[in-house]
Amino acid sequence: MASNADPDTILFAQHGWADTGGPIASLARAVAPPNTRIVAPNLGLLKTWFRIEPLIARLETIAAEHLNACPDAPIRIIGHSMGGVIWLEVLQRHPEWWPRVASFVLIGSPVGGSDVGRLLDPLGLGIGIARDLGYNRREIAERIAAAVPTISIAGDLHDGTDGLVPLEATRFAHARWIILKGLSHPILRTHPRVANAIREIWYEHSSPAVEPECALHVALRQRLQSVPGMTDAHSRHCLRGRPLLTFQNGTHLRTWRNRVGVDHVYLIDAEGACHYAGYVGWKHAPDLRAALAAIQKDFADALANGHRQEEDSGGC
Repeated sequence: MASNADPDTILFAQHGWADTGGPIASLARAVAPPNTRIVAPNLGLLKTWFRIEPLIARLETIAAEHLNACPDAPIRIIGHSMGGVIWLEVLQRHPEWWPRVASFVLIGSPVGGSDVGRLLDPLGLGIGIARDLGYNRREIAERIAAAVPTISIAGDLHDGTDGLVPLEATRFAHARWIILKGLSHPILRTHPRVANAIREIWYEHSSPAVEPECALHVALRQRLQSVPGMTDAHSRHCLRGRPLLTFQNGTHLRTWRNRVGVDHVYLIDAEGACHYAGYVGWKHAPDLRAALAAIQKDFADALANGHRQEEDSGGC
């Protein structure tokens, strides 16, 4: 779908997995400035179940056609779910396009890797689209967001997830992170609150200032996310077990092993709010144990009395 022969702006809107271009095109029309060419490619619902590379190549071709046809028009990008992931890959291949991007909006996109994808294809064998969606693209996203105005919008239906993508998988450095309570993953692509959030930032400039995050929380989350095999998760079981490492400000790390032996780790503040949740599979459990030991050593000055508590059972 495209409109306007000689546009002031090109707005690309990309649908995600198991979807078509219609719903995201409606969102694009709701937020598009005057005299905008809206490009909402339909990559094929069935094709989104198999491999991501053909989808990336198709969008790359479509985008190049419009950018070459309108060489002076700035562009805005909206991608829902896998649509945002596809655009990350396209932009990574074309850094020469970055100066033209006025805004890049990802909506419910599993930038850190889809936990569902990793559960369906834990060995990365290439089972359908699962392996491609399970891949961690946070480094790519942060590199782009450092150069391009980027917004990541996430829904929080319950327990730090929109029902499909955990909040943590949508968070990355240099991007404005917006959480919309009560919205599920599919409804994000059409809900008026999403359109309002985009309009407020694009046109009204009325969004409140972002409060700085605790430096300790940032440092601990980055260390945990760097553990091999770490997968961002929901926070449903964050208060299980006892604290493993407790810091002077009341922040603590908990670990919990579920019934099938998968190790989870949670970063929780003094009030009980979860600031990170993740898990590793059996293969990477030793890596998590090593990381926790390294954190205890490297953050010794911040630990409460240098005390490490051991869990009763089932811990890392």
